[in-house]
Amino acid sequence: MDAVLFDMDGLLVDSEKVWFEVEAEVAVRLGGSWGPEHQERLVGGSWDRTVAYMLALTGADIAPEVVGEWLIDGMESRLSTGVVAMPGALELLRALTDEGVRTGLVTSSLRVIADAVLKTISREHFEVIVTADDVTWTKPHPEPYLTAASLLAVDPARCVVLEDSPNGVASATEAGCRVVAVPSVVPITPAPGRLVMPSLVDVDIHLLRSLFD
Repeated sequence: MDAVLFDMDGLLVDSEKVWFEVEAEVAVRLGGSWGPEHQERLVGGSWDRTVAYMLALTGADIAPEVVGEWLIDGMESRLSTGVVAMPGALELLRALTDEGVRTGLVTSSLRVIADAVLKTISREHFEVIVTADDVTWTKPHPEPYLTAASLLAVDPARCVVLEDSPNGVASATEAGCRVVAVPSVVPITPAPGRLVMPSLVDVDIHLLRSLFD
């Protein structure tokens, strides 16, 4: 195992409920409504897809750039007061650091959102950070995880990815990484090369290394 790559929203930090609140507010502002069924369609997806979906859902005649600014403003406002780490996340990060295992953060969120989250979850935990601003194609495309592996100069096949969404799992799998899924909003089924766990509390270095046995 050469590196461990972490997703952010819903895996590392408990931010999916924050996204839901902000998306619901923006949907109302656009003249529509928002429910869990809408969030489920977007978990782990791209920023552009979220904006396009909200405009299609509401039929609002608003520029995508404006909707994007509303989402960013809402997220920054809420994240400025801090975000809660998912159970077991910080403990796993510290254990990996203590063992000298290289780590990266790979998120479909914009850099400004990742920066806000990392004020609570120290960026010192990660050797590389890949956001939506750093790639042409976001998850489920493999580019985000291939980019992280390239920046670390490691073989993707020697990386473990920790993900919470089907889009993220698809991205990591297509990149050739081993995957540990900890589902948050949308269920994920076990599959070859993929281990599904109930929580990061149940994940440790020995488990991650065992994927290569």
